Amino acid sequence: MNTIIKTFILLLAAVSMSFAQGFKVKATGEQTFNFEDKRNQVKFFSTTPLEDITGISNDVKGKVTLNVADIKSMKGSITISVASIKTAIDLRDEHLRSENWLNADKYPEITFSIKKVGDVKVAADNKLDVKVTGDFTVHGVTKETVADVTLTYLDASEQTKQFAPGDLLGVQAKFNIALSDFEVENMVVGQKVADEIEITATLRGSNAK
Repeated sequence: MNTIIKTFILLLAAVSMSFAQGFKVKATGEQTFNFEDKRNQVKFFSTTPLEDITGISNDVKGKVTLNVADIKSMKGSITISVASIKTAIDLRDEHLRSENWLNADKYPEITFSIKKVGDVKVAADNKLDVKVTGDFTVHGVTKETVADVTLTYLDASEQTKQFAPGDLLGVQAKFNIALSDFEVENMVVGQKVADEIEITATLRGSNAK
C-alpha cells in the first residue's frame, strides 16, 4: 500500500512539473524584482479624428515576485502617479490632473495588481509571452483587466551592470481600457479624447537587495 501511495505522489509531482512553465536561466527558486528605474515608462494613447494624444509617465514603482521555474506563481503590483503623466502640453496636463478628469488630488495613483498568469508561450529560454489578469485601479475605480505581456529574464552580467545590479526582469505590457468604465466622464470624451485608451508599459526590474 505504501508503495502505491508513493507512486501516486510521484505521478502527481511529475504532472505538476509538466504543467509548470518558467525561465531556463541560472537563477532558481523565488526571486523578487523592484521596479524603480527612472527609464521605466508607461504610455497612454488616445486617437480620435480630431487629435492623437500620448501621455507618458516615468514615475513607476512596484515589486514583482515569481518562482523562476513557474511563471504562474508571479504576483505583485505596479503603480504610477497621476501627477507624473505628461502629454507635451502643460495646460492639457493641468486638465488631466483636475477634478473633472483623473482628480490627482483625490486619486493620486494608478495601479495594476497581478491576480493570475495564464496562456504561457515560451519564446526563448529566458523569454515568455503570457496573459496577465490583474486589478487595474484609476480614478478610485477598480476593474479586472487582461494584459498581453512579454517577460525577459536577464542573468547578471557585465552588460546588465550598466543598467542595474543583480538579475534583471524586462516587462513589455499592453492592454486597453475604457475611461467610462472608470467613471471618467467629460464632454470631450469620445470627441477630442477617445473613450478607449491604449496603455503600454516598458519596464525593467532588478532583484539586487
